[in-house]
Amino acid sequence: MSNPRFEATVRDGVLRFSRPNARWLSSGFDGGESRAAAAYNVTVPDGFSRTDLAAFARERRDAVGFDDPGPTLLTGVEMRHARRARLGSVDVVATAGVSNPAALPVTATTPATTHATTGRDADADSPPRPGTVNLLVGTRRALEPGALTNLLTVVAEAKAATLLAVAGVPGTTSDAVVVGCDPSGDPSRFSGSSTDVGAATRACVRDAVVASLQSRYADEAMPTGVDDAPYGVVTDERADVSKIE
Repeated sequence: MSNPRFEATVRDGVLRFSRPNARWLSSGFDGGESRAAAAYNVTVPDGFSRTDLAAFARERRDAVGFDDPGPTLLTGVEMRHARRARLGSVDVVATAGVSNPAALPVTATTPATTHATTGRDADADSPPRPGTVNLLVGTRRALEPGALTNLLTVVAEAKAATLLAVAGVPGTTSDAVVVGCDPSGDPSRFSGSSTDVGAATRACVRDAVVASLQSRYADEAMPTGVDDAPYGVVTDERADVSKIE
C-alpha cells in the first residue's frame, strides 16, 4: 500500500500511534507542535502522584521498547479499553472514562447570586483520575498549519457532542487530544466539519469514544453526571456579559 495508515500498537499499558515524520499538535502536558515518528497514550498506575511527567513517560516508553520520542497523553484508563476508528484518510484511537466529569450548566437566565466552580476534583494540578477521554487522531493528508490547529477543535467538538449524548456531560476534568498529519500526503488547506477530513474525524471520534466507553463500563454502570461519579466539577459561576459599544 503506497500510503499506509497510522499504526497503533499496545505494549504493557503504553499505546504507540505512529507514522514516520508526522507533524503533531498536542494539548497534553508536553503539548504544542512537534515532528516525531509517534505519539503515545500511557496508562498511569493507581495512586499515581508523580509530577515529573516527561521523565515518567520516557521511562514507560523505554520499558516497553518504544524508542521514538513523541507527544504523550496520560490516563487512568487501561489500554485494554482503547478503541480505533478509521474512515477515509483518518485514524482515531480513543480511551474513555467518565469518573471525573466536568459539567457546564447552560440556562437562559443569569442568577443574581453565583458561586465558583465546585466539585470533588477541582484541583487542576491533581494527577490523572481513573477517567479521562484521550484521543489520538491522524490523517494521511498534509494539513496546512491552520488546518491542523482547527482539526483539534473539530475533535474537541465531536468529543463533547458524543459525551453529552451518552454521558450527559461535555467532558472530564483531564481530557486531552493529539492530532497529527502526514506532511508528504495530499495537501489540504481546510479541516472543518464540511471537509472530507473534518467529517471523517467527527465520525471516527464519535465511534471510537462510544466503543471505548462500552468497553470501560461493560461490567458497571457508567456515571451520567457529577452526582453519581466519584470525582468531578460543576462550573456554575456566571460571567459579566455586556454589549460592546
